[in-house]
Amino acid sequence: MDVRDGLFYSKEHEWLKVEGDIGICGITDYAQDNLGDVVYVELPEVGKKVEKMKPFMVLESVKATSDVYSPATGEIVEINEKLQDAPELVNEDPYGEGWLVKIKLSNKEELTELMDKDAYLKFLEEEG
Repeated sequence: MDVRDGLFYSKEHEWLKVEGDIGICGITDYAQDNLGDVVYVELPEVGKKVEKMKPFMVLESVKATSDVYSPATGEIVEINEKLQDAPELVNEDPYGEGWLVKIKLSNKEELTELMDKDAYLKFLEEEG
């Protein structure tokens, strides 16, 4: 299971990489593995307001349709348009080319409620 340093993790298996007031968001390696092959990504529109831990987009895989939850409150400022033609990037490179959206963070204090790498690994162990 690939879990990276320097990212924030949610209990719904999203990750957030913070650069200034922008958070790059994707799903974890654990999440993409459980989803199976992603065949469609329903991206939100740029400008959409998102709330921490509320669903804001959908991923469809061969197994299921799954909501993606925002790890932070803010506004979508960019979407990964590559995913419309290549949804498999979510499986192939969940922390790189398979990122989902960029969020302009409106409350960086929320980041304290997310997990770091060690806490997320412990959470995964507890989930079994």
